[in-house]
Amino acid sequence: MSSSRSIEIIPRRNTDRANADHGWLKTFHTFSFANYHDPKNESFGSLRVLNEDRVAPRTGFGTHSHQEYEIFSYVISGALEHQDSMGNTEILSRGAIQMTSTGTGISHSEKAHGSEEVHFCQIWASPRPGEGKGKPAYFTRHFTDQDKRNQFRLIVAPSNSSEASIEREAEGPAPIRSQLRAYASLIDPGISLVHAFHPSRNPEGRKAYIHVVQKSGYNPGNAKGVRLRVGAQIEGPIIELREGDGSYMFVGKDAELKVENAGEDAVEFLLFDME
Repeated sequence: MSSSRSIEIIPRRNTDRANADHGWLKTFHTFSFANYHDPKNESFGSLRVLNEDRVAPRTGFGTHSHQEYEIFSYVISGALEHQDSMGNTEILSRGAIQMTSTGTGISHSEKAHGSEEVHFCQIWASPRPGEGKGKPAYFTRHFTDQDKRNQFRLIVAPSNSSEASIEREAEGPAPIRSQLRAYASLIDPGISLVHAFHPSRNPEGRKAYIHVVQKSGYNPGNAKGVRLRVGAQIEGPIIELREGDGSYMFVGKDAELKVENAGEDAVEFLLFDME
């Protein structure tokens, strides 16, 4: 990086992601997952899994178990039916966040509810040191399109911060036992936004990841659709991302992120800000 206000940006294009069409499941993996193993893309900061899944109607992931990781889903379209060993049963629609601190271990199932495909991002994060074996917990939040329009809306925040309530259902971001903040945005054509990163205890090692949601349909080929330009505020947007594209970002301690919708349609994206 040329200065403390710069951001080193390394694109991870849609075609760089692993993808699979299992019939009932069409999926992309940004990081190593299941049968996909890439030692150069195992994780990034505390971000361990970023899958973009489409599950066919009345099918899904049967009951299976997890432990230690923080796991959350961001529902893009359709309805996601969730059941778990903690007794939680519910149906989550567009804009919903469900967060599970798996801790000592849980079992759950995730299925498409009703007659429509469900499209969602599944994200795993590594817990803070010493917190991986805590008591399992489950949280839900909901954010409307208006909540996210032309702003960086905080949807997940560290459980040890004042930003997140540890109530099962509440306003504001879902709590996570990790030093990770997730933001969602819907940005209209011609709009630019600037994001000031949260103060970090380790500003020299700050990392972030941005992912553009692939809303126009499953496409394992070259990215199409929307156009989001990304760069440091001091330098202006220098990388253009389209549906399914993402970028690794190494953030200078005084840097701010600028994004700009250079296309003709609204862009939906997720930003992960990691201390």
